[in-house]
Amino acid sequence: MDSNLLRVFVEVAKEQSISKAAANLNFAQSNVTSRIKQLEKSINTILFYRVPKGVILSKEGEKLYPYAIEIVKKIEQANNEMKNINQQEHLIIGSTESNASTRIVPFLLELHNDFPLMSLELITNTTREITKKVLDYKVDIAFITGEPKNEELMILNKIDETIVLVEPKNETAADVFLSFKDGCAYNEFGLNYLKQNFDKEYKNLQFGNYEIILGCVKAGMGISILPLSIVKKLKYEKDLKIQKLPKSIANLPTTIVCRKDYLPRIKDYLENFKF
Repeated sequence: MDSNLLRVFVEVAKEQSISKAAANLNFAQSNVTSRIKQLEKSINTILFYRVPKGVILSKEGEKLYPYAIEIVKKIEQANNEMKNINQQEHLIIGSTESNASTRIVPFLLELHNDFPLMSLELITNTTREITKKVLDYKVDIAFITGEPKNEELMILNKIDETIVLVEPKNETAADVFLSFKDGCAYNEFGLNYLKQNFDKEYKNLQFGNYEIILGCVKAGMGISILPLSIVKKLKYEKDLKIQKLPKSIANLPTTIVCRKDYLPRIKDYLENFKF
């Protein structure tokens, strides 16, 4: 059974869509379709049924799926391990946008100075998506918000964050919670916090940029909950009313994580890195 075909099969099964899988794999849609047909022909069974919104696994496809995931992961793990057989030659770093806004550049510069022959790659997204990439062996280490609950992950380093509620300084804020896009841990925490502590409903508006969020808060468009480090980095300290939330309620450190079964060769360096 061809592992390349299994990789396409896994992506289509996860997305339940030929077109989305093709975009993820950077393939033409027709290429993905032909590879699925090739895999089905090789095992003489139908793996997907077409439905109005995409595709779903057949019973045979459901049986194959867990095996295919394991095979694809093992091959990716082996490829990554062979690339770094003697030393860490390539490091793929995942990061939340909040961390990328505050401390990733100094971290990358220091890494480059200490390991000049090591190539670096950075991928940014929400905590949810970056964590998924770690679990799927797509990134070597990741900066995420909070301590991971998945037992397959381990914490290499931890950075304390002061979480704050920000409001406009000179205006009454609208009943709107301004947050980063869905999948951001601060978004999820903030919505829960407001629901539990305020006797009113907040409309949620999501953006993909923290400077836009803070600018809208300053203008009276709403409130937000995010790390103080971002407020300071973007120089909004004097423009907003800032309320620090107690650690007992808002304990959301930034953690650097990796898979327990795929430790970076510079593990000791990362564990002792001073932020």
